[in-house]
Amino acid sequence: MRYLAACLPLAIVAVVAAVPTMSTEFIFETAPFASAHASTIVETKDGFVAAWFGGTREGAADVGIWLSRRERDQWTHPIEVATGMQADGTRYPCWNPVLFDVPGKALLLFYKVGPSPQGWWGMVRTSSDSGRTWSDARRLPDGILGPIKNKPVLLADGTLVAGSSTESADRPSKWRVHFERSTDGGLTWTSVSPPASPDRTIDAIQPSILVHPRGTLQAVGRTRSQRIFDTWSTDGGRTWTPIALTPLPNPNSGIDAVTLRDGRHLIVYNHTTQGRSPLNVAVSRDGKSWDAALALESEAGEYSYPAVIQSEDGRVHISYTWRRQRIKHVVIDPSTLP
Repeated sequence: MRYLAACLPLAIVAVVAAVPTMSTEFIFETAPFASAHASTIVETKDGFVAAWFGGTREGAADVGIWLSRRERDQWTHPIEVATGMQADGTRYPCWNPVLFDVPGKALLLFYKVGPSPQGWWGMVRTSSDSGRTWSDARRLPDGILGPIKNKPVLLADGTLVAGSSTESADRPSKWRVHFERSTDGGLTWTSVSPPASPDRTIDAIQPSILVHPRGTLQAVGRTRSQRIFDTWSTDGGRTWTPIALTPLPNPNSGIDAVTLRDGRHLIVYNHTTQGRSPLNVAVSRDGKSWDAALALESEAGEYSYPAVIQSEDGRVHISYTWRRQRIKHVVIDPSTLP
């Protein structure tokens, strides 16, 4: 079933809910924090690693970055790998971790620290042993936040392109997308923003990047306009088209997307304009029209902020917030999707 309208009835999504997933599990059943959100997942040479922020509640000073590794077919008990503790003893909350494994170099853990999204800054730690141990935390340069929610992409020439965004201190806050590029494995970065839309300003954040033939990039993400946005680049992320709205609905909540090795694009998002349920999967061959594929969650509650990757064996791994209490992990065989 193809999405050609901005807001399809949710009943249309339900017809694909029976597509089987290969496995569903929680990354942890119990943990030393009350709330968990904004997960990230990556495959390393030694298996899968997931991270998220956890603490009393989002924005509380005790919120840190927690991590689990999958060993012997089960996830290790969560450990805290980053906090917002400052040299003067002040502790700020941590936000939105992003894991990315640079082949032959290191596993990168990006995250944000600060009192709020309007005043946070980017941090990074590295691991040479698939997340077992980590370097000291390093603050990113001023003006560079790192990937703001979703994983970067590694281009054929070795360039890393990360989707990022800012939220201003204005009331209401202005949301603006930008992209950060690194040609040295994440050591240094440059930043570029899409030009202003000619007809209207679209408040947009948290891009996820898809890779099309001949090196064309498409970024999709969250808006306040009740629809997912996109922007396109034909020069490796150096320049981008103005932000535009797609047919897919968005309830002002984070999404993620990935380009599969068979050339299709897969997006995980809330197919609604209000609330954070249901949580859905759709697929596309051109990034413009999308086919309903799977409803991951459809009950009342919050199921949000997905992260999605394709592993070496071809399966799709999705992690997401489950009711702000736990992180759920779902594995799908993409060949079973319409």
